[in-house]
This record gives sequence, structure tokens and C-alpha cells, in this order.
Amino acid sequence: MRLTQQLSEMVRACCAGIWIRSDEHDDAIQEIAQLCRAEAWKLATWDIERGLRCAGESNAESQFSAQDPLAAIRSLSALADGERPTLLVLANFHRFLGSVEVVQSIARQVQEGKNRRAFVVILSPTYQVPIELERLFVELPHPLPDRQQLEEIAAAIGTEPGEMPEGETLQRTLDAASGLTRFEAEGAFSLALVRHGRIEPSVVWRLKAQTLLKNGLLKLHRGGEAFAELGGLTALKQFCLRALRNRSAGVSAAMPKGILLLGVPGTGKSAFAKALGNEVGRPTISLDIGALMGGIVGQTEERTRRALETIDAMQPSVVYVDEFEKGLSGVAGSGQSDSGVSSRMFGTLLSWLNDRTSDTFVVLTANDISKLPPEFARAERFDAVFFLDLPGREQKDAIWRMHLAAFGLDVDQAFPADK
Repeated sequence: MRLTQQLSEMVRACCAGIWIRSDEHDDAIQEIAQLCRAEAWKLATWDIERGLRCAGESNAESQFSAQDPLAAIRSLSALADGERPTLLVLANFHRFLGSVEVVQSIARQVQEGKNRRAFVVILSPTYQVPIELERLFVELPHPLPDRQQLEEIAAAIGTEPGEMPEGETLQRTLDAASGLTRFEAEGAFSLALVRHGRIEPSVVWRLKAQTLLKNGLLKLHRGGEAFAELGGLTALKQFCLRALRNRSAGVSAAMPKGILLLGVPGTGKSAFAKALGNEVGRPTISLDIGALMGGIVGQTEERTRRALETIDAMQPSVVYVDEFEKGLSGVAGSGQSDSGVSSRMFGTLLSWLNDRTSDTFVVLTANDISKLPPEFARAERFDAVFFLDLPGREQKDAIWRMHLAAFGLDVDQAFPADK
């Protein structure tokens, strides 16, 4: 659902406090302005550099051009006429919510705005609401551009003959650009045009990998691994190829969720996950659970949300999480050791694994299944569980029976990778 549709519903429902989470403020303001023009609503925007500006009202702009955030909030009383909705958009205003006066003024404006049809809209890359305002604001995400929007951006850049890709090349370019912001997509398309004289997906992939590496939450793997380089694992290869290729071919079937790979180090779990994306033509995204942990209050939850939103926007893809049980080693003691941060992060990941609607195939690996949280024992959490072992290990059946018992499974219920 696009931002304009969400915002229109909230205004009609008279939700006077609206928090829009966006990394692209100019694009968000442009979409809000288009909605206000279409609906004949009044719009005012404020930021610390340019002060208060009222769309289409030059007199009001000069009267309320103060750069004081408190004055900007109070100006909403003069701007609202009570006859039509008036929106005051405050860019990056989360930086000023440490002031008692600002928080109190916002609370008063939101409470009075329901009767006067005046709306306080905070535009911020993160959702950081003081406890005094938690029940007064509704949160709206500004979604990353979809494939249609990315194609429109590419068409606006590749205007000369031969610059705009077509057919299969266009689809691969849109796959490469999925998950980028509008600003990043414009830069990637322009860079491809400079280097090759046309928009090439290879350039977009490289820039996208650099962007993910800069954020530190995800890594994009674009290696040359193939199943032919991996010995054995016949059943595992056939299962994944059948599930993902049927999906790509449009065969009517349930969306595959993913697999859990169990085994000691050195059995090929990581190599298989990296090769799977190349075999089915999907990007392989590596998610490091440890990288999601932050030292500031709320940072871990924010990083987790950002990483999952980026993964959803990059569909279709293969998501690879290595040694999952080690990343969640603190869940059992969470609450005493880390104020529940690990438990909240695990809850978010678990909900995403269960409820996601994006076309993402998750490959989780673990060395010791007994250390995984018991919530993973729920039926249909994964499409299949495969165990990998080194050849010639003695008593391996007894070892795996012990591990699988902790998971609530019998050894015959799991799928051996070569049978």
C-alpha cells in the first residue's frame, strides 16, 4: 500500500498525530503534496534549515518562516481553519523531542486537532516517540519503490534509443534495483549509463552490494558457486530446485518458506546456501544475527526491522542465516542479562519467518539443534529439515537422535541430505 493511500485513510479517520517512517523525505513530501492538491487540503512543511513553508500561500509563508521548532508547532493553530484538513509536516523532528516544551506543545496540538481537522505529521527515518506521545501517534511506513516505480525511474533516466533495457534484461535490472531507495536507484541507473551507455543490471548489482555492506546489516553474495561443485546432497538439491523453479515458472503452489540445515562444521551448509541463489537466478542475501545487536536502547529492534524490510523489498531472493543458534544464544537468559532485547529480536524474527508474504526462501543453518529455542519445533515452520554429516562418523545416528529429540522430531522425520 502506497503512502498516499495510507495517509488518506488516517486523515479521513481523523488521526491527528501521524508519524511517517521514511529515508526519503523529499519524495515523501512530494507524495503528500500531490495528495493534498488532489483533495484540496492545506499543507505546511517545516525543517530546521528552511523554516515553515505553506504550499500556495506566500503570505503565510513569510509570516511563519520561523526556524524555532516550538513556534512551528504553535503555528498550526493559525493555519487550521476547521473547514478542511490542514497538515503540518515536520521533517526530522525526532531530534527535538527531548524538549519538555516541544513534547507538551505537540500533545496539545494533536488532542485539539481532532476537532479542528489539524494534523501533526512527523517525518523521520526512525520511530522514536517519547512516552508522553506514544498513544497519540499512529505509525506509517514509507515503502521502498516497487518494480513499477523503479521502471518509471529507469525510463526517466534512459531516454535515448538503446539506453533503456527491454524484455528479460529489464526484468533482471528491476530485480537488481529492488530494495534500493529512489535516490539510490537513480544513482545506480545513471552510473550504468555513464559506464556502458545503457542501463545494465551488473552495475546496479555492484552498487547495491556496496550499499548493503555500508549499512552493515546485510551482505549481498554474488559469487560463482554452482551445485556441480558440491558433491552429494542430492535430495537437498532436488528439493530446493523443485520448490523454487516451480515458483519461478508460475506453477500454482504454496509459496516455499525455506529449509533448516543441521550439521557439524565442514559439511557444506554454507556452500550450499551460496550456490542455491546462482542455480535459481536469485540474489543470495546473508543476514548476520550478531550485526543486528546495538548498544543503544531500541537500536537492536530498529536494525532488525530495517533488515527485514530491506529483505522483503528485494524479493525474490534467497536469505541465508548461518549458525542461527549462536546468534540467539542469549534468548533463554534475556530479561536478566540484556533487558529482554534478545527475546524481542527473536520474537520479531519468528513472526517474520511465519507471517511474511514476500517471495523469500530462507536457508537457516545450525550446528547444535539442542541450543535452538523450542519455538522452532512448531509444525510447518520450515518446508523441510535436512541433516548433513561427515562420512564415516561413528554413532552419528545416536548423536542425531539426541539432537532431534530436543527439536521434538524423530530421526526418520527429518530429511537426510543424500536420501
